[in-house]
Amino acid sequence: ELGRQRSVIELDTPSMTAEQIEALERSVNEKIRERVPVIVRELAEDDPEIETVRSRGLPDDHAGPVRVVDIEGIDSNMCCGTHVSNLSDLQVIKLLGTEKGKKNKTNLVFLAGNRVLKSIEQSHSTEKALTSLLKNGPGEHVEAVKRLQSSVKLLQKNNLNLLRDVAVLIARDFKSKPVRSQLFVLHRKEGDSEFMNIIANEIGTEETLLFLTVGDEKEAGLFLLAGPVEAVENLGPRVAELLGGKGAGKRGRFQGKATKMSRRGEAQALLQEFISHRSPEV
Repeated sequence: ELGRQRSVIELDTPSMTAEQIEALERSVNEKIRERVPVIVRELAEDDPEIETVRSRGLPDDHAGPVRVVDIEGIDSNMCCGTHVSNLSDLQVIKLLGTEKGKKNKTNLVFLAGNRVLKSIEQSHSTEKALTSLLKNGPGEHVEAVKRLQSSVKLLQKNNLNLLRDVAVLIARDFKSKPVRSQLFVLHRKEGDSEFMNIIANEIGTEETLLFLTVGDEKEAGLFLLAGPVEAVENLGPRVAELLGGKGAGKRGRFQGKATKMSRRGEAQALLQEFISHRSPEV
């Protein structure tokens, strides 16, 4: 496959080692430097030499001469495509590695000629950018990125723990009020589904209707409606529709994704109206 960005050839082997790929690349480039000629011949259909040429066989309806491409001392096969007149025209071949192919096959990915130069140019630009960002030389880029990844993981873990603590404190603050509202509404940009569920667990939902949202205030995010089972079953799908999202729920909780967080006010108004009109039994 001669793709727009890279090329692929299917090899009749289940796998290749890194050493085999390196040896093959070295051998191919040696032949390019040796300027091996490429000769195109046309043989008569009944020429016995055709039997010695590598091919997948001629089509049943073939008529006329047979085109044979010879790479001197290396290969001879039937082909109707365009070819260089000398292997040196390829300039250079770079093998990028392998991918799993069809059953017991391996796809070898490679670049040729000017594509190799473009790839080097792109890699060099990336290297310069990383050198500027990481404040060290190319040889230290990998270790610098590993350190950054470790720092990010630690910060994420600490942030998650703090977010859990905040959720517990928010719930306890609400429960400590002498008179609790029947509707509790909260939005937090940096929260997640666990943050919302911790609040719901801490507050309890037997008497209070909770409308919790996290994420971008104007675009997409997550929502959780928790409270009396009958109320949540009635209001959950309507809240999801208002927020341009989808959700599901059971046992007094309805949660999902929303695409229109800017309509949280409308959802809150719907819930407030329900609270003001519902009967004491609910």
